[in-house]
Amino acid sequence: MSEQSVASISTTAKKTQLAAKHHLADKTLIIFDWDGTLMDSIGLIVESMHVAGEAHGFGTTDKAVQDIIGLSLLNGIDILYPQADALQKLAIQQSYADYYIPNSHRTPFFAPIEDMLQILQHQGKSLAVATGKKRKGLDRVLDASKSHDYFAMTRCADESGSKPDPQMLSDILMHTQQQISDAVFIGDSIYDIQMATKLGMTSIAVNYGTASSAELAAQCPTYQVDTPQALMDLLCA
Repeated sequence: MSEQSVASISTTAKKTQLAAKHHLADKTLIIFDWDGTLMDSIGLIVESMHVAGEAHGFGTTDKAVQDIIGLSLLNGIDILYPQADALQKLAIQQSYADYYIPNSHRTPFFAPIEDMLQILQHQGKSLAVATGKKRKGLDRVLDASKSHDYFAMTRCADESGSKPDPQMLSDILMHTQQQISDAVFIGDSIYDIQMATKLGMTSIAVNYGTASSAELAAQCPTYQVDTPQALMDLLCA
């Protein structure tokens, strides 16, 4: 790893030495969260939730919305609008989809991410996605970004337990016939790191998504990086 890459990892020297023992170069399965990790979609998610909530008489804050990203949509709505009844929550979910879907073209990959996926694939790594999105939503953005072929498997919240339940990761391991020690999970929310920790899986927290650097550090990820470029440097070294 270059000196520049090492400098980009937001951790103490002690944590860096500990993380080095996990031998990222030996990992054969790289599992990614989607929103805020691979795709620059946090702004649109926050905007869509504001529009959806306000359409039904409910308000919230940007930070509150950011804090539920990574959960399934209905779980997030439950947290944001506990005063809403069941029918109102379903209506908010529909309003969210009605706004998000036609605007989803505004959510590209972060700048170096596609290059990183190509390099990892060329290195013979198996790539996967574990996301709080619904299957329909993930398939839509995979189609739009023409990225289906990068991933050996993708798993969504409506097919398995919502984060931080590690069932999505377990399903991916079973499908790819890999061991926990073979894999690393990368995400931008505290739920991502909690999910990996519950399974005993090496984790990388990225500081450029939903949670702050301090919030992620409190979850004790194996690695922590500041930028998409730093993630690429770490994984592709």
